[in-house]
Formats: sequence, structure tokens, C-alpha cells
Amino acid sequence: MDVLKIATAGSVDDGKSTLIGRLLYDTKSLTTDKIEAIEKSSKQKGYDYLDFSLATDGLVAEREQGITIDVAHIYFSTAKKSYIIADTPGHVEYTRNMVTGASTSQVSIILIDARKGVIEQTYRHFFINNLLRVKEVIVAINKMDLVDYSEEVFNKIKADFQALNAKSTFKEQNVSYIPLSAINGGNVVDKSENMPWYDGQTVLEHLEGLHASDVFEAGKARFPVQTVIRPKTEEYHDFRGYAGKLYGNSIKVGDAVTVLPSLTESKVSKIHFFDKTFDEAVAGSSITIELENDINVTRGDMIVKSSELPKIEKDITTTVCWMDSKKLVPGTKYLVQHNTNRVLAKVESIKNTIATDYSGTTEASQLAINEIGEVTIKLSKPLYFDSYNENKSNGAFILIDTATNTTAGVGFIR
Repeated sequence: MDVLKIATAGSVDDGKSTLIGRLLYDTKSLTTDKIEAIEKSSKQKGYDYLDFSLATDGLVAEREQGITIDVAHIYFSTAKKSYIIADTPGHVEYTRNMVTGASTSQVSIILIDARKGVIEQTYRHFFINNLLRVKEVIVAINKMDLVDYSEEVFNKIKADFQALNAKSTFKEQNVSYIPLSAINGGNVVDKSENMPWYDGQTVLEHLEGLHASDVFEAGKARFPVQTVIRPKTEEYHDFRGYAGKLYGNSIKVGDAVTVLPSLTESKVSKIHFFDKTFDEAVAGSSITIELENDINVTRGDMIVKSSELPKIEKDITTTVCWMDSKKLVPGTKYLVQHNTNRVLAKVESIKNTIATDYSGTTEASQLAINEIGEVTIKLSKPLYFDSYNENKSNGAFILIDTATNTTAGVGFIR
């Protein structure tokens, strides 16, 4: 079964948690005790509706303040797909949380309050989805019940967002617009009778109709080695396999491959998936590869097709989202975690900060928490990478503080 990863984004009270709770409720994905807790809490608060935010807001502070603070991952399934939703906060002070949630998602749902329309935070939410090259974006115009289900209001917000979309440099992105009332369930799972003028899909119908080819970007095959498998049993006495997850594209038995960084060449002799063998593995597969000859391969190495070598350099220009309270300044040293490879690095320079409202860049010499900027980094040994635009998995990395082991920033190679 396909697994679809979804990130949500929206401002305070736009209804992200309510939308997710409604999805879970209407797809019968909530347990009986959870439904009873929602009903009890809603009654205690004096609401004349079910407060579905309780289904997702796990922290006491989130429930008390009515805002999302941490990234919560919610799991549910239908007959067609399994879903993982990253419920991310929309506040500017939680930009790092939003980047974290959206970084592994194939679909993003951006909520807009129909009463407020496109606001400054909407710009930031869309900018981050552009930065992370999320291919499928659903603009959910919520709380249509509070504007009398007005088609005119919907069309005005849609036109404003289309003007924002025109600023995007990621032209392959598909943007869809759905008017809904999450609190009443209109156009979430079931069609709304109050909006007969809308003849498009509901949120769930849209998600159910997406295919892997719609949301995954094809690139060059990249296979970071996670571990070397040597069972040394009687049955597999001489077995040597390399386990990991395949990104970018497929790989076949017989393909000529190169192991990085050694540049040793070989051919794929077998592809294993658990207890079965295949002639071909597609992107996203967790597999074990056997090569024709015994060569030195270890965790952190990368196996690629010999005709599709990545860049191999010690100096990289990147876009970094800073996540640490300690500011990023030139001259500081961090560990760069790139796939399974870890390299010591030094920050050479910080060129600018990038405004998330598409207003441009500002010259800067440091990055504070939640700021995004252009940073050049020098590595202690060559990295084998692609630009993030060409291959998301092989163009992203994290910066780790060597003293505290904190994930201090996330970067995207230009």
C-alpha cells in the first residue's frame, strides 16, 4: 500500500488541528476512547460542536492556548492508502518546526481562514514549501461557514494566492484550491451541500487520487550504504551485501556502478528485498545490493551508476535554516550529516538572510534561530552530492553541534 506523507501549515486559529481531527473522525480512524474524550472535553468547554483539535494537540500548552507548538505525527489509513500527517506550527518563531515537518513530506496542506484571506504568514508557509520543493500543495480555504459559503470570497482568495504562486521558482509544483468547513466536515471527506458552486474534489478525494508519480521527483539513482551485511552462517558463509534505501531512480542487476568516495567500479549482481531477489529496485526501496567483486565498501559510502556520477567537492554553497538558539557565525565548526556520511566542516561565510515573504535578501554576517540564509561551508573531506533541485535526498544535510550533539541547522545544497 502507498504511504503518503503530508505536512500542514496555517496561522493561529486557521483550523489545522480541527481539519486533521475531522479527517480522522470521518474516516473512522479514531478509537472509541479518543472520541469519548473529545465529546467530554467539548461538553466541558461549553462548545456546541466537537473540538477535534484534541485529537492532535498533545501538549497541555497546546490545548490551553489553542495553538500548535510541536510537530505531531498522526497516522491513519483508508482502503487505498496509508497516511502520515505532520501537524506543524505556523508561527514565525516555529519556522524550524515547520521546515522539519515539511522536509520529508510529499504533499502540503496550507490552510487559509476565509475571513482573513492571504496574509503575511501565508507567504512564509508557501515559501518554505517552495524551498523544500514539495510537489503537491493543497490550499484549503477553511471556515467557509463563517463567510456564508460565499463563492465570491473563495474566488478572491484563490486569485490572491495565484498572484503569490506567480512568484515561485518551482514551476513543477501543482497547486489545488478547496473551499471547506473543517468544523462541520464540509468538503473534508464528504461533499458540502452548502457549496453547490464548487464541483471539485474533497480533501480526502484529492489525496486518494494522488499517485507516486505525482508527488515524487525523478532524479539520478543514489544508494547511501547504511550497513554491510555479513551473516557468516553456513548457508551464507561468503555473503557480502550492502543495505540501504534507494533514492532518485531505479537500479537493475547488471548496472555498472561506482562506489564513492573510492571511485571503485563494479556491477550489481543481485538485489535482495528481505527473503526475495529482484532484477530491479525502484526509488524508495529499502534493499540489499550484492556486487560482482569483493571491494571495500562501508557505511557512509554511496553506490551510484557509473554514468551518473554526482559532484565531488570540499566547498559547498547552501541555503540553511538555522534551528539553534546559539547564532551561526563564520569560523565555527560543525559536523555535516549527509545521508549516512558524516564530515567535519567549517562555516566559511554567511552571505545574506532570505526573506520568507518573497521580498528578497538582506546582507548578513550571522543567522539567528528560525532565520534562513545563504551559507558557504568548507568540508574536511570531499562530499558526493547533487544540488537539492536535482535530487532532494542527495542535496540535503543537517549541521550538528560538535559540543552538544544538537541538530543546529538544516541545509540545502545549491
